Amino acid sequence: MPRHINLRQIEAFKAVVENGTVSRAAQLLNISQPAMSKLIAHLEFDTGLKLFDRVKGRLAPTEHAMRLYDEVGRIFAGVRQVENAVDAIRREEQGRLAIGVMPALSGSFVQRATAGFLEQNPNVFCSIESRTSQRIVDWLITRKLDVGLVGANIDNPYITKEPLLEHPLVCVMRPDHELAQKSVVTIDDIKRMPFIAFHPDADVGALVGRMFEEHEVEPNIALIANIAPTVCEFVADGIGISLVHPLMVSGLEHRLVARRFEPEILYNFQLCRSAESRNAQLVEAFAKEVRATAERISQKMLGET
Repeated sequence: MPRHINLRQIEAFKAVVENGTVSRAAQLLNISQPAMSKLIAHLEFDTGLKLFDRVKGRLAPTEHAMRLYDEVGRIFAGVRQVENAVDAIRREEQGRLAIGVMPALSGSFVQRATAGFLEQNPNVFCSIESRTSQRIVDWLITRKLDVGLVGANIDNPYITKEPLLEHPLVCVMRPDHELAQKSVVTIDDIKRMPFIAFHPDADVGALVGRMFEEHEVEPNIALIANIAPTVCEFVADGIGISLVHPLMVSGLEHRLVARRFEPEILYNFQLCRSAESRNAQLVEAFAKEVRATAERISQKMLGET
């Protein structure tokens, strides 16, 4: 008497269709070949369908079998969705931290800080979004993000913020550049050098632009870029020199050298969070690691300069 088909029969059927032989399918499901043959025979009996033709030692699926296989594919896709949902629920129980980072810090710096955080908090699931500073603040307010690394000029009454490594901009160049021999680079040293500039709309670009204007210097601008990783990459390629915050050099220390610059131009980033953070403990743990990473980079840069 036919019985209701079961999941084990479906798994066996799927394995045989995909592998072509009972022996390979049995190995895949870690059962014996006779057990696999029995599952397929029971499935054909219970469904009343001829599912396979025996052709030269192989099982060739019939038209009925292929129609059934299409349905089986949809079933297993649903099972995978359930597994993904279970994984997401498990991660939520483990803890989640949504991090927003402006492009200037979205490379090596945030990678180092997050890696250090995860070493101390291995069960936390982190997601990282690289966005403009204003978008990060907007997402902090709407709780799409838990913590953000933004520019110095961002302000909003609905977030709390703290300065992150206020430091004078440094002059960066290739290690073989002629200015690398100097301990301090001045505006007179760079005014005729090819210069990689930030776009004037960028915070650093505006600061450097005002400095040139105040000293009535017309820089020899070789190229303009709007984000720090691009500026630093062009400097590393030898296109010119630039003025950047030390954290912007993170990850390129082996390709660039930094020197103190005069006149001094102070700049800092900010670490922000919602005034009513939902993950206060995790945010503070991440903030602690961000501060430590910034301090390590600062000490290294100060040692070099």
